[in-house]
Amino acid sequence: MAIKRVWNAFSYSISGLKDAIKTQTAFRIELALGLVLFPLALILGQNGIERTFLIGSLMIVLIVELINSSIEAAIDRISLERHELSRKSKDLASAAVFLSLVNVPIVWLLILFQ
Repeated sequence: MAIKRVWNAFSYSISGLKDAIKTQTAFRIELALGLVLFPLALILGQNGIERTFLIGSLMIVLIVELINSSIEAAIDRISLERHELSRKSKDLASAAVFLSLVNVPIVWLLILFQ
């Protein structure tokens, strides 16, 4: 039973990633950026800790973008009519994505130019 639950969870996760790649332009752009920067992180990082932080900063962007997209989808599912709380929720999630993106150059600059 536990193996089936793990398999189902894995399948749902893969389905979510496929959907994000298919339908979310921002996620595709951030994924492409990550795919370019990932090998650079392996090359430019001097040790495992530096590589972890460089790659981790990229992963955070993707994770936060997925959460942002899920919040937007849930809000849109509730209602497409304009409402102040819907706007606030979407704006807060967007701000989280923005901060995760700001985090990338900060981490990279601090590590690469220490």
